[in-house]
Amino acid sequence: MQTNDTLKTIHTRRSCRAYQDRQLDRDSLDTVIDAGLWAASGRGSQDPVIVAVQDKALRDELSRMNASIMGTDSDPFYGAPTVLVVLARRDVHTSLENGSLVIGNMMLAAESIGLASCWIHRAKEMFDSPRGKELLGQWGLDPEVYYGVGNCILGYAAPDGTRPAADRKEGRVLYL
Repeated sequence: MQTNDTLKTIHTRRSCRAYQDRQLDRDSLDTVIDAGLWAASGRGSQDPVIVAVQDKALRDELSRMNASIMGTDSDPFYGAPTVLVVLARRDVHTSLENGSLVIGNMMLAAESIGLASCWIHRAKEMFDSPRGKELLGQWGLDPEVYYGVGNCILGYAAPDGTRPAADRKEGRVLYL
């Protein structure tokens, strides 16, 4: 098989579940966000919106909202200092797919510049809640128009934050 830097990044990226207590610099954050903005979208809609949260109080509130959906009080953001909330338009047929591509691009970009990341689910439930709708309104986004697709957490991996890749399962490709 062929290889290049992009393919190496795809093969080495892992979800990180333990982060250092060190905030990202603005250039690194902007690099990751820019990769998300370049994600493909159905019919070129470019409908997803990225909300970059580095304010600790807001980050912690989002963590508590997410944890309550799971029925726990642990930190579902694993100590990551930055949360990129990805929202998409309810009226765009491919909005879930579009938002998913944004998160995928951002996780690959993070890996390529030495940052750790992980997709954290439950954004839909978070932003369909009364407090989530209130936050969307505070951010200038209509809660009747936008919904949560996912949260991409970012930071620097703690020494025990990532695991080796699992072997790829067989039988997932059909050549016809």
